Amino acid sequence: MSDALDDLLDLLDLERIERDCFRGRSRSAVIPRVFGGQVAAQALVAAGRTVPDDRFAHSLHAYFLRPGDPAAPIVYTVDRIRDGRSFAARRVVAIQHGQPIFHLSASFQTYEEGFEHQSEMPPAPDPETLPTTAELLPRYADRFLGPGTADRLIEARSAVDLRYAAEPPYGTAGTPREPRSQVWFRADGKLADDPLLHVCLATYVSDMTLLDSVLLAHGRGGWAVGDVVGASLDHAMWFHRPFRADEWLLYDQESPSSSNGRGLGQARIWTRDGRLAISVVQEGVIRAPRGRA
Repeated sequence: MSDALDDLLDLLDLERIERDCFRGRSRSAVIPRVFGGQVAAQALVAAGRTVPDDRFAHSLHAYFLRPGDPAAPIVYTVDRIRDGRSFAARRVVAIQHGQPIFHLSASFQTYEEGFEHQSEMPPAPDPETLPTTAELLPRYADRFLGPGTADRLIEARSAVDLRYAAEPPYGTAGTPREPRSQVWFRADGKLADDPLLHVCLATYVSDMTLLDSVLLAHGRGGWAVGDVVGASLDHAMWFHRPFRADEWLLYDQESPSSSNGRGLGQARIWTRDGRLAISVVQEGVIRAPRGRA
């Protein structure tokens, strides 16, 4: 296991303050706010620690309310909404400086047999044929604002082996493309068998690239090249089938719409052998900086 992954797992191992109250900390961020995927993953950890072991997370719905402060701890309060025979519902509020910064609702279910079908996995190149983040980002270092931005982004993603199937938005800024993006990802090391851990790792990664397809549609490179101001607004995930986050997962992303300063991304996450594991939808603020159209 890499040191970066070990640090991430330590972040997800929340401190239990009271029965339904937890405290988490943050890692350094490339931008001066807490990474949204971290807050979502920590909130899901908090929710998952209040349900019986025989129930697995099958969905989450979340809103990002305020920017998080990386220097301050985050307190997660869990409300046990319902515990039924098959499903359990939890509501989690993340609080900093006395104010809510994030809200999550999650549902957990016991396993049961039922109807079974899925869409066909889209074609994608083999992940081993694609450059790693550490290999890819230096190619575009001259496009980033400020010295060392590429290095900081590499560090921020070092817990995950994430590989773009095609040129990322910051690699083709100025040239509109089809609003679709694919990345392969996996944890940079072997994980324990706890299903909640794998779901939380996937939740963490899901906020990294989902709005890329919105940027591609408009030929924008994103915050890294200074032609977009953006932030996540809401996030939803449905976990369909078991998977391991330390094995290759294909994140197939597209954007059906952008309007009113918002862009919508939707995606499916597939195991390497073609099983549909997760569906994801996210909306975010996508604006040109002031003075730049």
